Amino acid sequence: MILKELRISRYLSQEQLAQMSGLNVRTIQRIESGKNASLESQKCLAAALEVDLSTLNQEKFVMDKSSDNWHKLPIFLKMWFELNILQTKPTRRATARGELMLHVGGFVACCLALISDVVLLPGLMLLASGYLMHFVIWQGDKYSIWYDEPTD
Repeated sequence: MILKELRISRYLSQEQLAQMSGLNVRTIQRIESGKNASLESQKCLAAALEVDLSTLNQEKFVMDKSSDNWHKLPIFLKMWFELNILQTKPTRRATARGELMLHVGGFVACCLALISDVVLLPGLMLLASGYLMHFVIWQGDKYSIWYDEPTD
């Protein structure tokens, strides 16, 4: 089901979609994390998102780049759709682990630059990538794009 991708493409939070569909936020979180949805829940979501059930139950999401929803998305999320990163179902935990590895690698490389200045540029690039990854996490939290299992 492509519920999360449809919700993000319409620039909606989980709370907004819950209010529009009449469902509980927790129900939407469960469905987005891969749990099965009842037919009644699917109908409510399809009506709120103004799509038919077959579109909602698709396995792969294709963004209509001529729609108003596409134009409303921040450039950063547009890049995620363009690069098909959302198809891989990103998790916050894995992204945070990547951020930590980039920062540690950059810090170590910058320390090694005291011995050999050849590693300074790669170290700075790793640190910059770590900060970019931090921005990815911030945007992911803001738009609820993570596929982690929701916690109670």
